[in-house]
Amino acid sequence: MRVCRVLPDVPAIDRAFDYLIPPELEALVRVGTVVRIPLRGRPVRGWVLEDDVEPDAEASALQRLRKVSSDGPPPDLVSLAAWAAWRWAGPRTAFLRAASPPNAVPPQGGDTPGGSVGPHPEPRPGARPARDADVEAIAEAALAARWATVRWPPAARMAELLRRLVSPSGSTIIVVPDGGRADALATHLAGGGVNAVRFHGDDPAAARTAAWTRARRGECVVVGGRIALWAPVPDLAAVVLVDDADEALKEERAPAWHARELACERARRSGGRLTFVSPVPTLEALAATGPALAPSRQVERRGWGRTVVIDRREDPPGSGLFSATLIDHLRQAEGRVVCVLNRKGRARLLVCGACGQTVRCASCGAASIEGESGLDCVVCGASRPRLCSECGSTKLARLRPGIRRLRDELDALLPRDEVAEVDASTTGVPDTRVLIGTETVFHRSVHAEVVAFLDFDQELLAPRYRAAEQALWLLVRAARMAADGARSRVIVQTRLPGHDVLHSATAGDPAILEDSDRALRSMLHFPPFGGVAEVVGDGDAVAALIAGVEGLEGVTTGGGGTGPTGRIQVLVRAEDDATLCDALAAALPGARSRGRLRVEVDPLRI
Repeated sequence: MRVCRVLPDVPAIDRAFDYLIPPELEALVRVGTVVRIPLRGRPVRGWVLEDDVEPDAEASALQRLRKVSSDGPPPDLVSLAAWAAWRWAGPRTAFLRAASPPNAVPPQGGDTPGGSVGPHPEPRPGARPARDADVEAIAEAALAARWATVRWPPAARMAELLRRLVSPSGSTIIVVPDGGRADALATHLAGGGVNAVRFHGDDPAAARTAAWTRARRGECVVVGGRIALWAPVPDLAAVVLVDDADEALKEERAPAWHARELACERARRSGGRLTFVSPVPTLEALAATGPALAPSRQVERRGWGRTVVIDRREDPPGSGLFSATLIDHLRQAEGRVVCVLNRKGRARLLVCGACGQTVRCASCGAASIEGESGLDCVVCGASRPRLCSECGSTKLARLRPGIRRLRDELDALLPRDEVAEVDASTTGVPDTRVLIGTETVFHRSVHAEVVAFLDFDQELLAPRYRAAEQALWLLVRAARMAADGARSRVIVQTRLPGHDVLHSATAGDPAILEDSDRALRSMLHFPPFGGVAEVVGDGDAVAALIAGVEGLEGVTTGGGGTGPTGRIQVLVRAEDDATLCDALAAALPGARSRGRLRVEVDPLRI
């Protein structure tokens, strides 16, 4: 009898075992098949990792497969799952589950063929349509480059560009982080005769299984969130990933994988075309593909809409979040108004009481906070005396916006309007002209004439190495929300009007931030100029991990502080991703035997 190697669907057991294939199952078993196996006296689900192998033990000592449960991921996705487990320091089972149908699918199922991709649909009108010549030129350049990044402005119509990036033969995977936009694109493509398959991780199990079954037939366009990259298409010809700076493309649970790197690896293995399309491409995307392709300056500038910067450097600390200029804008607006202020993740900002400048690090430009002996940078760790670097004054004041009372305060300032609050707990969108809330409002289907950021310095100076990129991404969301109408505008209140993020938005040119951000990250050796992982866990386990990576060439550790739950936090850094992942793969098995550990490779918010 043939012998196969099976990985049990038990995350704590990341080890494969050999099993005999009974004669009646031989025709159904291949690499990726979902089977039932006996393990420690109980039946367990598992995946066939290898077929027709030489067993490690005598055949007479091996147990038999109990049954074939379902078709599973094709061999190329089984191999990709092993790579992903190495890349994000997690169990293979997590990725094999993502690549498998939720419900059982017969190994030789009788579903109908998917058919051809079909003709390309005609574009539908949008709020700020780009010229066909611009779309055609960009698409042709991306197709010629094979691997390319397209910088496409936030308010410009994207559907026509994505349509042109669909491969005329084989299958295309299009990853769109926003579910609503993904559904609209799938409907748009299907309306033109394209065999479009919606692929969403939060759909019911029956719908996900049906989509999986259609995708494995090939000759289709799979459209969905990050899970779409695990669609079992056998003829992958192109991968298109939209908005790679959107945090929805990174899994929050461990292993916290990112769609961008997975898209690169899957395209590399299949030999297919890869295109990133985003208003603000990440440095990681640019490192993978080279410089971005962009439309004409006129098209890109128009696609960013109008950004108004309110300079608050002359306002004294404690003057509130509603400047007179902002209130004038809100009162003059005829349509919906949305005010945004994030509640969490705040830096402890300091402002000079003499000149009004926000206190920043002289080395990297991030926020400086009060330390035990002076001012400490929240990003690079540099320390300096407690004085303003602009005027030398020691009169520093803290900014503490009273966010809980903002709705009532705005309600008093706009007596003719009812003001409603929107946050993560809000269901639906209140039917009022004026909304105020956190960035959660950008996840609602809301259009506005005015989108106002009450205190944008909280974003610009957040204690994260990606703060500038994430701040510009908030302006992208705002530009999309305010995409309709000549009166639409995005308003930003700040004490840092010269910041590169604001220059990029007002000029409609993300390359301005790209240059400065690249220099900063290169200096600090943060991705894509180095690998980093955040490890949180029990003290003994973290100590064992540190001991396991110490002495490895190109690997360092730092931190060791205590998190809010009492667990130890430490950063493991390396000269590149491969060195980091190799180090973690070597050290984690022993460390996890000493206690609980959570590892996040490439964390977005450190």
